[in-house]
Amino acid sequence: MVRWTSAFALAARLNPRSVLAPEATAAQTRPLDVKMFDETLNALETMQDSYFEPWVGTWPKAIDWTAAVVGSHIAGALHSISTGLELLQANGIDEFKTKENLVSLYFTQLIAFYFGQDAFSLRNQAYDDMLWVVLGWLDTIKFIGEYSKTHFEYDVGLGPSKESMNIPGWHGRLWVPAFAHRARIFWHLAEAGWDTKLCGGGMNWNPRLMPYKNAITNQLFIAASVSMYLHFPGDKNTSPFSLEQDPEPEGGKMTDWEPRDPKYLQAAIDGYEWLLKSNMTNELGLFVDGFHISGYGKSNNTECDERDEMVYTYNQGVLLSGLRGLYEATGEDRYLREGHQLIKNVISATGWSLMRGKPRDSLDHVTNESFPPWHGLGRAGVLEEACDISADCSQDAQTFKGIWMHHFTTFCSPLDPADDEHTSMCERYLPWLKHNAHAALGSRDQNGKFGMWWTAGLFPQITAAFDPTPVGLAVMENSTDYRNEGVPDDEMWVGDSDGFYGIGEASAAGSRQQQRIFIKERRGNVADGGSSDPNDRGRGRTVETQSGGLAVLRAYWEVSRLSGPVVTPRKLVGGSGPPRLVGQSGRERSAGWSF
Repeated sequence: MVRWTSAFALAARLNPRSVLAPEATAAQTRPLDVKMFDETLNALETMQDSYFEPWVGTWPKAIDWTAAVVGSHIAGALHSISTGLELLQANGIDEFKTKENLVSLYFTQLIAFYFGQDAFSLRNQAYDDMLWVVLGWLDTIKFIGEYSKTHFEYDVGLGPSKESMNIPGWHGRLWVPAFAHRARIFWHLAEAGWDTKLCGGGMNWNPRLMPYKNAITNQLFIAASVSMYLHFPGDKNTSPFSLEQDPEPEGGKMTDWEPRDPKYLQAAIDGYEWLLKSNMTNELGLFVDGFHISGYGKSNNTECDERDEMVYTYNQGVLLSGLRGLYEATGEDRYLREGHQLIKNVISATGWSLMRGKPRDSLDHVTNESFPPWHGLGRAGVLEEACDISADCSQDAQTFKGIWMHHFTTFCSPLDPADDEHTSMCERYLPWLKHNAHAALGSRDQNGKFGMWWTAGLFPQITAAFDPTPVGLAVMENSTDYRNEGVPDDEMWVGDSDGFYGIGEASAAGSRQQQRIFIKERRGNVADGGSSDPNDRGRGRTVETQSGGLAVLRAYWEVSRLSGPVVTPRKLVGGSGPPRLVGQSGRERSAGWSF
């Protein structure tokens, strides 16, 4: 695979003087050091070189749903590459072939993933798994539209038409129908999870288990539905599947699915209103995991009355892109206000003070025996899963923080028309984002691979011998950490021994053993016993942890340039070959890192 040097090195090769001495205009109010863009590209390059296999079109060690999430991260990174390199062009770098080649490199990998994605398997999985597929391909369609419009749609004025001049659009548009078809198929498959007989509405999580209406499936349904309304371009393809839930008009079978169908927007609005009324937030303003129905199948109870208090980071994130989409679709300011309140709740739960712009606890004198306390969703001002400190995170949980950062970035992306209050609020989060990016960079190993536990990146003195017991693990009463420990084989989750497992057609088929296909642990122990790095414990570094590192760097980069930043100079690394970042380990880099 082609090895790309950093964006700064690329710019320096093309036109060194423009990068070393940029000229700021009056509209460009905040200098921006391009090294964060460098590190974002480095994270992407490492992820794809280390984990992606073009010949199978996927990340072989990912599972179906985490691969779909990684696809979303690639689409987001492509947006950042396109707009980030425009900054260099504004500073005198105009080598379009080089920029287009970089975009095409990663876009063709997304095309390969379209064929490598196991769509048949995903059709038979839980509803949340299906909805990750919808979001991933809609994110890609959104990027294609933005990139094609920016670079390949020409204003010919009163002259000959674009068609008569034979000016083609960007080649990526060829794939929009295929991506749209997959998004539409999976949205309609997942729509079957919406149920009004139980709990007054809401999405069920898994048709093969007992009814469980959880935060993530409902947030995904909101985000995917409003994205279908805003970004789905229509679909004329009726193959390969017919779906019973697709409405059939009078006089014949439906053959077209039109863009901007109001049913998608209504589904998002209904989903959000149900979520607000569901009592699914705790005293910190964070979403807990979900609700069971006590005595289901053995009584007349249909109410969600058994709340699982487990808290995960991604349950606070996916809703942000849904709220952003609802604002775009309706113009109602409340969606932005409620999104910002959720972000503030998350930041506070990491132990960070927005008012003071730093962690609430002292970070001096941290040792293996003395560590900052847990605040509900992190410590030391850094976003964490409860499983991070003990290295008990599953493959699922290794994906969660990156999901939060991805959807946060979507929420804080520039509005059209611009909204100064929204932009100002997003910029208030920059010190916290910088702190988290700094921590994540410190978690990298000598190969540039990010670890799961970002907080450890702040403290090089913490070793793999760290014992979390004296510090105190995150304890949540009335909670089931099924994302890390597996779904319990009990009556609440899987039903009784008489073969009653859940709701819907899927629950009626298959043996008990087959129904328990989702009841498995996704943890592992691949750590190097001789390593002193705390991020080598548990599952170690994976494509999921790498995607999380990419997401936090991209979040900081995107928010830092909201007010029209310019590229600022920095010192080039000497030596033979093109200029490039020094190949140090994450801890060595972070020790001297400055933003």
